[in-house]
Amino acid sequence: MLVAVGFFAFMDTLLKMLSGRYPALQVAAMRGWVALPLIVMWIQWRGRWHTLRHVRWRLHWLRGALAICMLSFFTYGLRQLPLANAYTLFFVAPILITLLSAPVLGEQVAPVHWWAVAGGMVGILVALRPDIGAFNGWYGLAVLGSAVCYAASAVVGRLCSRTDSSESLMFWLMVMVALGSSALAAPYWVSVQPADYWLLAGLAMTGFGGQLAITEAFRHGQASAVAPFEYTALAWGLGVDWLLWSTLPDRYTLLGGAIIIVSGLMVVRHENALAKRLSDPLTH
Repeated sequence: MLVAVGFFAFMDTLLKMLSGRYPALQVAAMRGWVALPLIVMWIQWRGRWHTLRHVRWRLHWLRGALAICMLSFFTYGLRQLPLANAYTLFFVAPILITLLSAPVLGEQVAPVHWWAVAGGMVGILVALRPDIGAFNGWYGLAVLGSAVCYAASAVVGRLCSRTDSSESLMFWLMVMVALGSSALAAPYWVSVQPADYWLLAGLAMTGFGGQLAITEAFRHGQASAVAPFEYTALAWGLGVDWLLWSTLPDRYTLLGGAIIIVSGLMVVRHENALAKRLSDPLTH
C-alpha cells in the first residue's frame, strides 16, 4: 500500500503539471488513452479476454461517467491547489463510501461509522475555515466534487464486482474515460507538445503501477490492516509540494486533515475489532 500511494502521488504530481497546460477534460482523456496499452498487455498476459464479454453495461456506463467527472474535477482543482491541500479534502471519500454503502449496497452501517462521517465533515470545515482562500474557492469545491464522484464510483464498482471480472472493470472503465473525455474535450482540444510526451509516459507507468500495487496489497493483507496506509498520501503530498513548489499547508489545513484521518481510522479500528470477533470461535 505504501508503494501504491507513492505511485499515485507521483501520478497526481504529473496531473498537476499537465493541468496548467491543457484543459481538465483533455487531461482526463489523455489519462485514459495512455493507460489502455498497459491494461491490454496485462489482460493478454493473463489470457483473460473472455471475461470482458460478461458485463452489466448500465453500471459500467455510470461508473465511466463518474470517473470522467472525478478526473476532470480533481485535475481542475490541482491547477491551483497544492497536493497536500487537495489530499486533505479528498480524504473525505472513504467516509462518503461508508455513507453511500447503506442505501446503495444495503449494508448495515454501525453507529461509529456515522460518528466518523460527522467527524469528517467537521474536518472539512476546519480545513476550509476561517480562511477559505487557502483553497481558492472553486478549486477546493472541485476537489470535494471529485471525492464525491470517487466515492460513488467505488460503490458502483462494488456492485459490478459481484458479477464482473477485475479485467472488465479496469478495461471498460479506461475505454469509457478515454472516449467520453475525448468527445467532451474535442471542441477545446490543445495540441500535445512533444516535450510533454515524457509526462504522459510517466502518467501511464505510475497509474498502472499504483493499480497493481494496491491490488496486491488488498489481495495479501487484511483490508482493515492495509487501509490506514492510504493516509500516507498526505506525507507524499507535503514532500512533493515542498520539493517542487516550496509550499506547505497552513495549520488549519493540517488540523482539518488530522480530524478527517482520525475519523477514518475510527472506522478502520471498528472493522478490525469486528473481524477479530467474527473469526474467534469462542465469541460464536
